[in-house]
Amino acid sequence: MSETSTGFGRVLIAVYAIFALAASARSIFQMVTDFEAAPLAYVLSAVAGVVYIVATIALAKGLVRLAWITIGFELTGVIVVGFLSLLDSDLFPDQTVWTAFGQGYGYIPLVLPIIGLWWLRRVTSAEGPP
Repeated sequence: MSETSTGFGRVLIAVYAIFALAASARSIFQMVTDFEAAPLAYVLSAVAGVVYIVATIALAKGLVRLAWITIGFELTGVIVVGFLSLLDSDLFPDQTVWTAFGQGYGYIPLVLPIIGLWWLRRVTSAEGPP
């Protein structure tokens, strides 16, 4: 078992798995039922779902480099989409996991990658990302 999946890492993996399921299921449903209404938003939700899936697997399997990359991408995505959604709400006629910094999900999408990166930093060498 890897260090990323022990102790607090198990809780982190569980939260990532829940978000992987939620974001993926929501985006699939939205794309199948009403894609024309907000294609950018629904595709971004699908991207978020894939990111959460990959992060979950990376953390569970101890794929530290992949976890750093995925969770860093996630943080960048939530910040960029969060700002864009506040600056121009017409870009996102429907919510994504990352719009308004994850407001629809209790801001967990903003906090989760920060905690994930903190955890990776804690369980890997003091030199930082591999």
